[in-house]
Amino acid sequence: MSGSETSRINKYIASSGLCSRREADRLIEEGRVTVNGTVAESGMQVSDADTVLVDGKNIIPESKEIYIAFNKPLGITCTTDSRDPSNIIDYINYPERIFPIGRLDKNSSGLILLTNDGSIVNTLLRAENNHEKEYQVTLDRPYDDKFIKEMESGVPVLGQITLPCKITRVSARVFKIVLHQGLNRQIRRMCEFEGYKVVKLRRIRFMNIQLSTLATGQWRYLTGKEIKELKSAAS
Repeated sequence: MSGSETSRINKYIASSGLCSRREADRLIEEGRVTVNGTVAESGMQVSDADTVLVDGKNIIPESKEIYIAFNKPLGITCTTDSRDPSNIIDYINYPERIFPIGRLDKNSSGLILLTNDGSIVNTLLRAENNHEKEYQVTLDRPYDDKFIKEMESGVPVLGQITLPCKITRVSARVFKIVLHQGLNRQIRRMCEFEGYKVVKLRRIRFMNIQLSTLATGQWRYLTGKEIKELKSAAS
């Protein structure tokens, strides 16, 4: 909840885990609740910008789960380390603590998810090979059918053969690729093995979540449907 959002005071108190809404109403009726130093009234609206006390103790609602889709620009690093001037957290400047799910290279752009839900991050990353990630790739020169066939079948990267993937031709130098892996610089290394250089790499989908028309450098909250499917995949 941001400072601009308000809720009924009984709901606000209950969201802290102190008691139920009915019990909160009783506390208010007994004059044991104050808002900004004034005795609270039943039904009043408060926000997290207000100071709410019960028996003199500060009430802090539990943080809601935050899920954000961000179109990362080139040059932004997927780190929470504030010592890195290009870190993604300072760039987004979200008012609450969030962290990225996985990473995109500094020289890659596109969709990355951020959240404050640590449990879903760990679960998704542990089962990374089960989740589809789609990228649009631009090469330094036109590719041929042999390139597609060999890439889809798997090529040597970091001492292993990459898992089968799906490639869709977009134009002479551009293709889309769907991966179930997340090896370090995987797409760039795969293309280098085939004798090509990646000049542009953009993630356009993570599982069920599409980059779509989200502008570079902008973010949006995930929809309820997206969150439900994301949690289902992580369960």
